[in-house]
Amino acid sequence: MAILALETSCDETSAALVSGGVVLANVVATQIKMHAEYGGVVPELATREHLRNLLPVAREALQRAGLAVSQVQAVAATQGPGLPSALLVGLKAAQACAFVLDRPFLGVHHHEAHLYSPWVSGQPPRADFGALQPNVSLIVSGGHTMLVLVSGELQHRVLGGTLDDAAGECFDKVAKLLSLPYPGGPVLDKLAQKGNPRAFDFPRPMLHDTSEDFSFSGLKTSVRYYLRDHPELLVDDERLCDLCASVQAAIVDVLVGKTVKAALRHRVRCVTASGGVTCNRELRRRLDEQCRLHGLVLRLAEPAFCTDNAGMVGVLAERKLLAGCPFTGLDEEFKPSWPLG
Repeated sequence: MAILALETSCDETSAALVSGGVVLANVVATQIKMHAEYGGVVPELATREHLRNLLPVAREALQRAGLAVSQVQAVAATQGPGLPSALLVGLKAAQACAFVLDRPFLGVHHHEAHLYSPWVSGQPPRADFGALQPNVSLIVSGGHTMLVLVSGELQHRVLGGTLDDAAGECFDKVAKLLSLPYPGGPVLDKLAQKGNPRAFDFPRPMLHDTSEDFSFSGLKTSVRYYLRDHPELLVDDERLCDLCASVQAAIVDVLVGKTVKAALRHRVRCVTASGGVTCNRELRRRLDEQCRLHGLVLRLAEPAFCTDNAGMVGVLAERKLLAGCPFTGLDEEFKPSWPLG
C-alpha cells in the first residue's frame, strides 16, 4: 500500500509517501521567514502559502519516492485540529485527489499522528512498538500540551492537558518579552545553553498538583513582572542567558516531572514524547535522565518528525486502513477544534 499524505494544519506545507510503515519521502515547506515579520503565524498568509506550495511539495514527494500518482493506493490528510483556513487547503486537495484517482480517503487527527511519530523513521516502525504498550505519551507543541495513555494500537485516553498556555506558547511569549527573533522558542533554547538555570527562581506551575493537567500562564506572567522591575537585564547578555536558562528549566521541570509521575502512577514501562517542543535539547536530556533513573524506556520522536509533517500522518493512516477503520467521506469538513478522543 502506497499512501499519499498531506499536512497543512498551521504554517508548514508537507506531503509524504508511506508504504509498509516506511516513510519513502517527507517534504516540508516552512513559512518561518514570512511570518517572522509579524512575530507569529498570520492565518490568511499561511493559507495563501499552502495554496502556492502544496502542488510543488506533493510533486517533489512523489519524485523522491520514485512513484507516479497512479501508483498511490490511498490518500490521507490532517482533518484537525488546526487553523481552519489552513486545514481547508490540505483536506480538500486530498479529497479531490482521492476522488479523481478513485482511491479511499482518510482524515487524520493531528495529535493522534503525533502519538505515533516516536516510532516513525525512514525504516519500518521499531520492532518494540507493540511490546512497549501501554505507554504514557507527552505531546508538547506551540498550541498544545497533553499527556495521553496509549493502552494499545489505536487505543488511547487523554489524561490531562493545558488549562491555559501550552508549553511552546510560553516559550514563544517569553521570547517575545525578551525581544528575541521569531520563532522565539529555538532562540531561547540556544541562549539557555550559555546560562545558569538556577540564576532565577521562577514558579513551576502545577508540578506538585495531583492532576495530570498543565498551566504555564502564571510562569509567563512572573517573567513579565520580573522584566518590568529589572529592565536592565535586557541589555546584559550574560544575565539574559541566565534568564533564558531559568525559564527553560522551569518549563522542563514541569513537563518532565508530570510525565514521569504519570508513567509511574499508571504503571507503564515506556514514555514517549513528540511535538515541536520535543526538539528542545534540555527537554530531551532531562527526559532521558529521569526515565533512566526510574527504569522507564524512553522513545523520542526524531527531530524531523517532531514538528508538523505529513510522514506521521501517512504512517497513522496506513495503520488505520490496515486495521479496517472506516474511510472518511469525501464531503466531510475540517475540524479545527477536534478533541483527541
